[in-house]
Amino acid sequence: MTRAQQTLSVLLLVSSLYLSLYLGLVPLNETVQTEIIPVLPFYALIAFACYLLGRLGLAILTFNDVPEAHAELQKEIAQAKTELRKAKVDVD
Repeated sequence: MTRAQQTLSVLLLVSSLYLSLYLGLVPLNETVQTEIIPVLPFYALIAFACYLLGRLGLAILTFNDVPEAHAELQKEIAQAKTELRKAKVDVD
């Protein structure tokens, strides 16, 4: 089973569970049925956005600096400038 099929299966399962709750096929308290169930997708969307923002923040926080790559990039820039100067292109 591919990753897309797994994701589609989970989304189908979650949506069918929500639809059964929304349509009242599962007996719940009247307060839960009228006040909580209709706003569950919004809460899920907000929770997903918070998860993604937290994950992004953690990735930025633990981002590693790579001084070797910086030095290599500076060498490549200097090499490109010398080649362009040989071709009589103004680079500065």
